[in-house]
Amino acid sequence: MKIKYLDGRRLYLAFLAGGKAIIKDFAYLNRINVFPVPDGDTGTNLASTMKAIAEQARPARSVRESLSSIAEAALTGARGNSGLIFAQYIYGLSQELGNEIKISTARFGESVKHAVRYAYGSLAHPQEGTMLTLIREWAEEVYRNRHRFSDFHELLHHSLERARQVLQETPKKLAALKKAGVVDAGAKGFVDFIEGVAHFIRQGSLKSVLSRELLEIEFQEAPHQVKEDIPFRYCTEALLLGQNLDLARIKEVVVQAGDSAIVGGSDTKARFHVHTNHPADLFYALKDLGTVVQPKAEDMKLQAEISLKPKSRVALVVDSSCDLPAEILEKNQVVVIPFPINIGNHVFLDKLTITPDKLYQLMKQEEILPQSAQPSPRTIENWLSFLSSHYEAILVLTISGGLSGYHNLVKKTAEKFPEKKVRVVDTRHLSGSYGLIVQRLLQHWSEDLDELASRAEELASKTELLVDIRTLKYLVRGGRVSPAKGLLAKLLNIKPIITLDENGRAVAAGKSFSRKQNFKKILKLVREKQQRRPIHSFSLVHVSEPKRAEAYAREIEKICGKQVSFILDVSPVVGVHNGIGSVGICLSYE
Repeated sequence: MKIKYLDGRRLYLAFLAGGKAIIKDFAYLNRINVFPVPDGDTGTNLASTMKAIAEQARPARSVRESLSSIAEAALTGARGNSGLIFAQYIYGLSQELGNEIKISTARFGESVKHAVRYAYGSLAHPQEGTMLTLIREWAEEVYRNRHRFSDFHELLHHSLERARQVLQETPKKLAALKKAGVVDAGAKGFVDFIEGVAHFIRQGSLKSVLSRELLEIEFQEAPHQVKEDIPFRYCTEALLLGQNLDLARIKEVVVQAGDSAIVGGSDTKARFHVHTNHPADLFYALKDLGTVVQPKAEDMKLQAEISLKPKSRVALVVDSSCDLPAEILEKNQVVVIPFPINIGNHVFLDKLTITPDKLYQLMKQEEILPQSAQPSPRTIENWLSFLSSHYEAILVLTISGGLSGYHNLVKKTAEKFPEKKVRVVDTRHLSGSYGLIVQRLLQHWSEDLDELASRAEELASKTELLVDIRTLKYLVRGGRVSPAKGLLAKLLNIKPIITLDENGRAVAAGKSFSRKQNFKKILKLVREKQQRRPIHSFSLVHVSEPKRAEAYAREIEKICGKQVSFILDVSPVVGVHNGIGSVGICLSYE
């Protein structure tokens, strides 16, 4: 039977068929992925984009309505360079079509050709020999034959032959492909898509296309496994929402941030992808150009080191509430899972796409109250899956379960893995005291998971945190202190001292009526503690209060005869609750 037109429903089903073809081939696409970086995720990125279409897009009677829904879903769910290029091409196609209920091969040919410029326009530096070339050559072939074939089956079959030919020529255009002896993974994914569509147009059954295969399949969106030097460390993506988005300006900002830059979307929704060394600066610049959501910033350097040269048989995972100098974490290949932070309608990743100085600047200027959230179970599971393929065992240390539900979330996720493979320990601490536990554990590292877990528990019981709170304003805003108590404290100028009990819950350790008195009282407590139990090491963390932290450090050094281990800005996810001006005194005992 000849197919002389496509309506909205046929087009929708054709996309599902193309998506299933990509999903079937995604593992192979990952294996041949060598450009722009050999990070082995092109298949996963394209398959995830197709799954987003299956989950979110809805068929309509008209071609334009169906395609607009597909384009919206593709942009929302796009992953990586390949996924975003595909999504931007589909968006262009939706813009080039009129309000037709159905389209002929002639109209289809015109639309696919004119949509090519949207894909090319999304990239800072379009590279031939990639998916872009395949899309352009295929679209031109369709355009040339739009009047020759009035049957969609004949038109797609003919253009598919040209697409396969162009695919085989991609190594001639890119040295990286020629050296590896493979075709471009993104281009191969697009050929898979056209093959799936052509097969459905020819003989696909409604039942097979509407099966739940696209919805039920689970992709382990594993971290990158780059196998060469990495000039730009973080693979960074996000979605920007708003009205009258300035795509040109957004693209300018993204391009300046690094390499492999691509920006696609409309004046209400735009997605970007870029490899950069400074994701926090990028996100801070973009926050004024749109509402930032769905942030991602993967450390490709760390992932490459883990893939190629793991330093131990046991991996160590912490969360971003752990405050410890970055060089210590990097040296020991410690994986840090970031907490999301909601600032207004924006979503940032703790320490990655928002730094302490930027956050506290916003808190001072705009009187905003950021809200912390938990990482998704999928994020945790993906990391554990990735690490389990490179390590014999994994030790996960978490923020106090008495302060956050994150510990239970990790513990539940870890149940999917053998107990001998993954161990989860509640540190019952946060920030600098959490960091001291990790630091001491790394100083006497073992290759035995049981021994490490036991040692972590022991160190947690030997560690203490005292927090010098400047104001209860932020604790009141966050709901941790009642407004009545907050008002009373303000009227009486009460300056509380907070500590953590044996279960890791925040409790009062004292109070004063001035910051000067608080300073003296905390130092008195430290002297008493030193007399009862010698201090092994200590650190200071602060919320935009470096001078006060340094003053504490000098006095405590006199008390215990030890130099401060580190003085750091508190991680944003912790600082938003304690408030500007707070200082944490972190003690670890012999």
